[in-house]
Amino acid sequence: MKVLVIGSGGREHALAWKLGQSPKVSKVYVAPGNAGTALDAENVSIAEKDFPALIDFCKENDVKLVVVGPEAPLSAGAVDAFTEAGLRAFGPSQKAAKLEGSKVFCKEVLNKACVPTARAQVFDNAEDAYRYVDEGDEGGFVVKADGLAAGKGVVVASSKAEAKEAIKQIAEDRAFGDAGARFLIEERLMGQEASVLAITDGHTIVTLQPAQDHKAAYDGDQGPNTGGMGAYCPASLVDDDKLHWIEENVLLPTLITLNRMDTLFKGVLYAGLMMTPQGPRVLEYNARFGDPECQPLLSRLKTDLVDVIEATIDEKLCDIEPLVWDERPAVCVVMASEGYPGSYEKGFPISGLDEAAKLPDVKVFHAGTKLVDGVVTTNGGRVLSVVALGDTVADAKRKAYEAVAKISWQGAWNRTDVADKEIKAVQN
Repeated sequence: MKVLVIGSGGREHALAWKLGQSPKVSKVYVAPGNAGTALDAENVSIAEKDFPALIDFCKENDVKLVVVGPEAPLSAGAVDAFTEAGLRAFGPSQKAAKLEGSKVFCKEVLNKACVPTARAQVFDNAEDAYRYVDEGDEGGFVVKADGLAAGKGVVVASSKAEAKEAIKQIAEDRAFGDAGARFLIEERLMGQEASVLAITDGHTIVTLQPAQDHKAAYDGDQGPNTGGMGAYCPASLVDDDKLHWIEENVLLPTLITLNRMDTLFKGVLYAGLMMTPQGPRVLEYNARFGDPECQPLLSRLKTDLVDVIEATIDEKLCDIEPLVWDERPAVCVVMASEGYPGSYEKGFPISGLDEAAKLPDVKVFHAGTKLVDGVVTTNGGRVLSVVALGDTVADAKRKAYEAVAKISWQGAWNRTDVADKEIKAVQN
């Protein structure tokens, strides 16, 4: 069959690469794609939210399956549009994708489901929010824009002054546009973050192996939040007992509550968790594969992804065999443009990609890249995701950074401590 992947990031490159490995797939298209997807698939120059043009393309080219990668087209109703046009599409409906598209709605669902989460207050103006911060404890706040903000609409504030500055940016300066029309102020939870992703057809949950993202820009988890600067999988922070607890007390109650709200969720349900001394607490839900978690996850998945996706669409996940994983851990290091997650320049030529690709157990997934006269150039903030498999986490990290060292462009940078927490935990 022919498959179309919607999106242009590292997640979509990983999806196209993995789908292309299926014996059931004859061709993979990516719209709009990037310089890397042009190597592993065929790019289609149609914007990810131009649903009429995408539907026409699918019908003209006999595309049998559409996989929607990013949150923006999902929240805009991509799956609904494809389904109404008679096409098979993977991902939640617009109604279900609101779980990610609105942090206020997400908090309402969590509270209705009695899922452990941070206490929060919702605001639609800065004045009331400033007053709330003044009257609160100095222990720390988390300020979240309600709408989609490319993973950057969350500010962890360690003081009242920082919280007020975040309120100003989100609510008054509108740094994230209309996403900040409403916002939440949450209590700050302490602990390490973990990512638990599950594929669900609304009835059955197939939980993937836990991963850990690195949201902060700089080493030591310092600096502003980003879309993610690296990840590794599996994460011992979530052992089998904790994973079972999360399935029973987080994922299942959420699905049951959504069903009671007449909102069938089909696709990837991604719980961002804080592992506190009191137990796991849900920070947020995403309605798609995480980026960069998707890259190490799919690098380890041996089961045919097409089988899982089709069973999800047909609501027959209960019939599939248990997922098979490569036992080796995977580490992903994100290489970014100078200035990210703030403003940055584009158009710098990238060197060393061929040399990195020759290293064993390494795959370089492209995100913010573009082909210009046959030269791969930078075209975004997060430019590349370098993934390596290793016998141990330390071995996978070594291989990933060996590949990173071969790649360069003007202003390239990356965290140097991806997976260090896991290495330390394993050694202890």
